[in-house]
Amino acid sequence: MRSVEISNLFNQNTTNDTLHQLFDAVDAISVQGYDEERRVIYWNAGSEKLYGFSKEEALGEKIEKLIIPTPMSEFVIAAHNDWVKKDIEIPASEIILRDKDGHDVNVFSSHVMFTNQFNKRQMYCVDINLTDVRNAEAQVVFKEHMLETIFEATPDLFFLMERNGSIIDYYASNHKNLFVSPNEFVGKSISETLPANVSKIFDRYIKKVTQHTGALTFEYELTLPHGLTYFEARMSYLPQYEQILTIVRDITEQHKSSEVIRRHAYYDTLTLLPNRFLALDRLSQMIIDSEKSHKNIAVFFLDLDDFKKVNDSLGHEVGDKLLIEAALRLTRAIRKEDTIGRLGGDEFIVLSQGLNDENDPRTIADNLLKVFREPFQIDGRELILTLSIGIAVSPENGYTVSDLLRNADTAMYQAKSLGRNAYSFFTKEMNIAMIRRFEIEEQMHGALERDEFEVYYQPQLDVKTNKVIGAEALLRWHSAALGNITPDEFIPIAEHTGLIVVIGQYVVKQALNFLHQWQTSEGEQYTIAVNLSPRQFRDKNLIPFIKESLDEANIEAGRLELEITEGVLMTGQSYISDALLELQRLGVKLSMDDFGTGYSSLSYLRQYDFDVLKIDRSFINGITQNKEDRDLVKASIAIAHSLGLDVVAEGVEITEQLTILKELNCDYVQGYYFSKPMPAGQFIDFSSHYKEINEA
Repeated sequence: MRSVEISNLFNQNTTNDTLHQLFDAVDAISVQGYDEERRVIYWNAGSEKLYGFSKEEALGEKIEKLIIPTPMSEFVIAAHNDWVKKDIEIPASEIILRDKDGHDVNVFSSHVMFTNQFNKRQMYCVDINLTDVRNAEAQVVFKEHMLETIFEATPDLFFLMERNGSIIDYYASNHKNLFVSPNEFVGKSISETLPANVSKIFDRYIKKVTQHTGALTFEYELTLPHGLTYFEARMSYLPQYEQILTIVRDITEQHKSSEVIRRHAYYDTLTLLPNRFLALDRLSQMIIDSEKSHKNIAVFFLDLDDFKKVNDSLGHEVGDKLLIEAALRLTRAIRKEDTIGRLGGDEFIVLSQGLNDENDPRTIADNLLKVFREPFQIDGRELILTLSIGIAVSPENGYTVSDLLRNADTAMYQAKSLGRNAYSFFTKEMNIAMIRRFEIEEQMHGALERDEFEVYYQPQLDVKTNKVIGAEALLRWHSAALGNITPDEFIPIAEHTGLIVVIGQYVVKQALNFLHQWQTSEGEQYTIAVNLSPRQFRDKNLIPFIKESLDEANIEAGRLELEITEGVLMTGQSYISDALLELQRLGVKLSMDDFGTGYSSLSYLRQYDFDVLKIDRSFINGITQNKEDRDLVKASIAIAHSLGLDVVAEGVEITEQLTILKELNCDYVQGYYFSKPMPAGQFIDFSSHYKEINEA
C-alpha cells in the first residue's frame, strides 16, 4: 500500500491512538513506530519479547542504536531518509537484526509510512520472528544431509515398492550388488528382474508382509559378476502409504564365517570327514527312517591296527598323513548312500542303511578291508596298515544310537582278538561279556572299603645261589558279589575308570609294610617289585606318595622296584619321562616288564635308565621247544648285561627252563616252578622254610 493512500486512510478514519490500541493487543508480532528522525515513538509488547528492550528503554531511541547491526546502520539511515524525503519505499524483506544482548534475530520485516494529524511522517515496522522457521528448516536440511550420509556409509540396498511388488524408488551406495541396472528395474515388478527361484521367494514374502505386523526376514543367493553372493532381505509394510520397504544386506562374509564354524562343529579338521557329533546325529536319523522303511542299518566300528606304534615311532606328522590317506581310501570303498565319519584318534565309523540281504554288511566289510591291502606311501616310506572292524546291525543288535555304537565297539575288540585285519559281528555272547564288565566296574567301587582286595607275593630267586632275593607284589580280588575276579579282568577296568590310582596306592602301602615285616622277621635285605600302570603316572602325587610310603614303612628306596610295561612308555607323554627321572633321583629301581612283547623295547632301553630287564613268560615258555625263542632270550640277556641291567625271567615252570637260563647267565627267576603267588603270612613261612632248606 502506498504511503499517500495509507495516510489518507488514517486521516479519514482513525488516529494514532486507535492504531496503537490495535497493535498493543497483538504480542505475537513486533510492531515499532519511528518519527522522521528515526526515533522510537511506539514499541509494543511483541517488540519487547523479540528484542528484549522494554517500552521505556526503547522510546526516544533511534532505530540504529537499538536493533540495527553496525554494518547496516548507514544503509538503514539512507533508506529511511529516501522514503521520508523522496518517497522511495523500503521493500519488505528477510533481514537479520539484533536484540538487547547483541544476538542475531532473523525476521521478516514489512514497513508502512503515513502522515499523522499533525502532518508528521511516521514509519511503522512489522517484524515477524523467523528463528523457529529457520531452525525447522535447518533441522530438515540436517536430517536430509544425515540421511544422505547414512545412505552413503551403508552398503545395504533400499527398495520402495508398491503392494504388487513394483519398484517405485531405490538407493544403493554401490551398484555392484544390483542384479540388473536401475533403468531395468525401476517401475517394474521386482520378481520380473530376478531369477525365477529368487522371484518366488520375494513373491511369497510380499504376500506375507501385507498381512503381517513388523518386519519379515529371509535369505537368498544370487550369482553376480564378482561371484556367488548371499543376501539377507528385511521387508516391512507401510500401511499408511500402502507401500513396502525392503532393505537388502550382503551377508556373504557372515555366511562364509558361519560355514567355517559349521564345518568345525560338524566335521573333523584333519580328514574333513563328519566328526563324532555329526556321524551319530545321522545315525539317529537313520534309526528314525528305518522304523518307517523296516530296513536294517549296519554300524561299522573301525580301528586302525597298530597305528599308535607307527605314530609313536615315526612321529605325529606321518601319523596325520596316514590318517588322511586312510580316510580317502575308506571314502572310496563305501557306497554313495553310506556315511563315513571319524570318531577320534584312529577310530572311524561307517553307517549303512537300506540293507535287505544279511550278506550286505559282509560285502561292505570285505571292501573296507580290501582297500587297505595295498601299502601306504608316506614321505617315501612304504607302510602296511590293516583294519579291525566291529559290526552291529539294527534292530537285532540295538534300537538306539548308544546301543549300536557300544555293540559295534565290542565287536571290534573281538575282531582284534581274532588276530586283527578282520571283521566281527556283534553276538549275544559279547553282550554277556559287556554285562560282566559293567558288573565288575560296579562292584569295584567300594571294594577297597569292603576289604575285598588282598596283595599276594611271588618269590624271585637268584639263579646262581638259589636264594630268595625278593618278591613281586600281585593284587587279588575276592568280590562278595561276584567271587574271585582275575587281574586280567579287573585291572583294565580299573585303569579305564581311574580307580587304579587308589588301588595302586593300596598295593604300594601293603607291599612296603610287608617288606618291612619280612626283613625284620628274617634279618635279611630283600627287594619288592610293584607294577605301575599308565594311569598312575598321570597322578601328580605319585612321587610324593612313593617317598612318603617309603618313609612310613622305614624302607630304603633301593629296595623298591617299580615294574613299568612298554604300554606306559608308548604314550610318549612328557610327564612319564619326568616321573621316571624323579623316581631315579629318589633311588627307586626301575624294571622294564614284559620285555620283547612290544614294538620299540630296545629304543626304550636306550632312552630310559632302567635297572632291571624282565623277560616275558611267552619267551621263557618256548626256550625248551624252539631255537628261535632260546636265541631271543639269549640276545636279550646279552643286551641287558651290556647295558649294566640285571635280568629277571618270569614264568619258569619246569627244570629244563631253569637249566637253560643258568646256561644263558640269567640273573633272577620267578614262576610256578618255585611257588605260586601267596598271601603275606604264607609267603613269610615259605621264605623261612626255603631258607632253612637252602642253608642245609
